[in-house]
Amino acid sequence: MNIVITGASKGMGKAIALKFAATNNNIFICARTLTDLQDTAKEIQNAYPASKVHFKTGDLSTKEGVENFASWFSAFKAPADILINNAGTFLPGSIYNEPEGTLETMIQTNLFSAYHLTRALLPEMIMRKNGHIFNMCSIASIKAYPNGGSYSISKFAMAGFSKNLREELKPFNIKVTTVYPGAVYTDSWNNSGYPEDRFIKVEDIAELIYSASELSPSACVEELIIRPLQGDI
Repeated sequence: MNIVITGASKGMGKAIALKFAATNNNIFICARTLTDLQDTAKEIQNAYPASKVHFKTGDLSTKEGVENFASWFSAFKAPADILINNAGTFLPGSIYNEPEGTLETMIQTNLFSAYHLTRALLPEMIMRKNGHIFNMCSIASIKAYPNGGSYSISKFAMAGFSKNLREELKPFNIKVTTVYPGAVYTDSWNNSGYPEDRFIKVEDIAELIYSASELSPSACVEELIIRPLQGDI
């Protein structure tokens, strides 16, 4: 199968790519930083030589960046069997005092990237009446919390996008799964003061997504909610 993963140079995206590569799939990944992306692609390819790993840098917060990535992918003449919209970023702050432009940045990166890339890859999925889209949301999509600000707004919007998409694509047999992770141990938490075992592991997210993708064609996991055992951070 052909697996497209955005924001895949580290963290959850990298773990997901490794998981799918372990079963000999073709992996197509993107991220903003070339060196990180090259290192990740090399690591995946060395670990799972039977898989094919392709990568391209790009800023998916812009429509032009999405179009460039979609055009690059289409040149492979390989249908997207699974699309994992994982690209995103987090800027802390409250709505009343966060820097001007924070909302625009969060919406462009966390929502528009998924919206535009999904629209670019959907025509072929619809034609085949086959495909599975995973949208990476957050516990912040369903629960407001201090310092969440525009990040939470963007993730609420991402959840709405995912719910609507699921209903629209049912006639075409295309699955849509919304993923709501709590605090996952990634670079952004390195200096949080919490011990690593207080967090969800990136491998846990990868296992959930992979398992959901392996169900029979007649079954769809609509939502995945996972939190740290001891509660939200």
